[in-house]
Amino acid sequence: MQVVRTILWVLLFVGLMAFSFFNWKPVEVTIWENLVLETKVPALVIVSFLLGMIPTWLLHRGTKWRLNRRIKNLENAAKATAVSPPVASPVSSPTTSAPEPAPAFTADSIKKD
Repeated sequence: MQVVRTILWVLLFVGLMAFSFFNWKPVEVTIWENLVLETKVPALVIVSFLLGMIPTWLLHRGTKWRLNRRIKNLENAAKATAVSPPVASPVSSPTTSAPEPAPAFTADSIKKD
């Protein structure tokens, strides 16, 4: 995935350089009536690209952070559930008597029959 991302960034950079080379012309941008900015076309394109990319990138980073927090919370909850010891059966109350042990067979009791 890193290779694909690098190739896309290189292609974007090469395209921007070709665009800049063929469009190196001054333009006037009127911001307000009294404020006029004279700049080159490639600078205007780069600033426009960044103004469009930065808010989207910030939204992506915020969503990724929120989802990673949620995943970690769910993993911790699953881990705590899996590691906790099983619930013991309720202990008999002191008022109930314990069952009597079964009589042990001895060699004498078997011979009598």
